[in-house]
Amino acid sequence: MAILGLQLQQRFPVLTAVCYSRLISATIHAPAVASVSSLSCKLKKWNNGGRLPRRLVVGLGASFWAQYMNMAGNSKSFIASARLKGAVEQFTRSPCLASQALQNVEWPEQFPFKDEDFQRFDETSDSFFYEAPRFVTHIDDAAIAALTKYYSEVFPPSNTPGVSILDMCSSWVSHFPKGYKQERVVGMGMNEEELKRNPVLTEYVVQDLNLKPKLPFEDNSFDVITNVVSVDYLTKPLDVFKEMCRILKPGGLAIMSFSNRCFWTKAISIWTSTGDTDHALIVGSYFHYAGGFEPPQAVDISPNPGRSDPMYIVYSRKLSTA
Repeated sequence: MAILGLQLQQRFPVLTAVCYSRLISATIHAPAVASVSSLSCKLKKWNNGGRLPRRLVVGLGASFWAQYMNMAGNSKSFIASARLKGAVEQFTRSPCLASQALQNVEWPEQFPFKDEDFQRFDETSDSFFYEAPRFVTHIDDAAIAALTKYYSEVFPPSNTPGVSILDMCSSWVSHFPKGYKQERVVGMGMNEEELKRNPVLTEYVVQDLNLKPKLPFEDNSFDVITNVVSVDYLTKPLDVFKEMCRILKPGGLAIMSFSNRCFWTKAISIWTSTGDTDHALIVGSYFHYAGGFEPPQAVDISPNPGRSDPMYIVYSRKLSTA
């Protein structure tokens, strides 16, 4: 693929041109990739006030613009695409690193990210972007199966009295184990038609967390909070994670899962300009700086590295004394 590259040290996310043949298929598969820089060096750079570079990659042809217009037009058929690997990453693939990203982290004293790190290429209203329902899945079947299996291992047993679960950034499917039920399973998302179709939900709330990060629930309300491939869209993540801590019961579990797929014009800049290992570190930082959580942990549950969508978990529990 011929790409005319233009690097800008500005506040822009990465835009990756997609070749025409891949645009036709509407979905791009890429193996899990790790950041080329060491985590310790990056943390030192953050602590010293450094910023990650922002790159604007301009592709020949109109393929990206066709994709963007498709997204802006709320096409029901659009499927989230995977991040195309950069030239350096082609030679630094190391799928296991994401699971080690949060081991022995020396966190900077202050939250290391800036406002521009949470900007997006498309800053139009999210309510407009999510206005039309998308009854599709944004990760492949193997990744879904891996996530469902993980849930089956960490969720409270089905039909446990008093258990409440919040599925944040939910849609028409939550990937819970088949037949799994609890007295209260709340879905919070952006499209009411999708939420109505979700069979595991007992209730739902339509809310844009980027406009209203305050969660409409009482303190100590939930045993588990899940978020599937959507943490990368949060523009006020610390506010949301502080709210998550407030509404979790002491010892409650928060599970953030992600792959290398997203709607790139709506993902935050710090996400689109980094790789899988850094993504685990970014989500871990949300838990750490929100306060009230145990040290976050990362797990790589990718089912078939290099052959299907990667799948990663960053999780933490609310401190029992919080």
